Amino acid sequence: MFEAAKESVAEVNLWLSWCHRDYSIEEAQQWSAAQALAFEQGREYEFVVTDDNGRFLGGCGLNHINCADRGANLGYWVRTTEMGRGVALQAVRRVVEFAFTATNLERLEIVCAVGNRASQRVAEKSGAAREGIARGRIYLRGQPCDAVIYSILRSDAATV
Repeated sequence: MFEAAKESVAEVNLWLSWCHRDYSIEEAQQWSAAQALAFEQGREYEFVVTDDNGRFLGGCGLNHINCADRGANLGYWVRTTEMGRGVALQAVRRVVEFAFTATNLERLEIVCAVGNRASQRVAEKSGAAREGIARGRIYLRGQPCDAVIYSILRSDAATV
């Protein structure tokens, strides 16, 4: 993960603040350990995306899980050298399948910055329904940013 993040800072940091110029191997290790515990506790489900040879391509997962409302955020990122090859779309489809077969979640949301067309294309190709634009929904580099909201319901899963 560390190598992929370092390779991808210029592109990924535009949309995900954790991927910054000074990202360290210690940060990657801490994140991995925290995610293993969160997965075990059912608080978050983050998955590593690899190719057939085990090369790290990116990540995809469920976070911000709201047990009361049975909803979660579905997020994804792909290393720069693998962008535009369908990696994120395939990962999204697998995580949607996991969400609706292994959990009691009913609604997944994909939240993309208005300017993040690549992420929006993945959401659209996955069959997620575009619900609209939420003003100031996310923070990027310390500033509020409008976001496009997409959803996938359990009842939609067969079409994803």
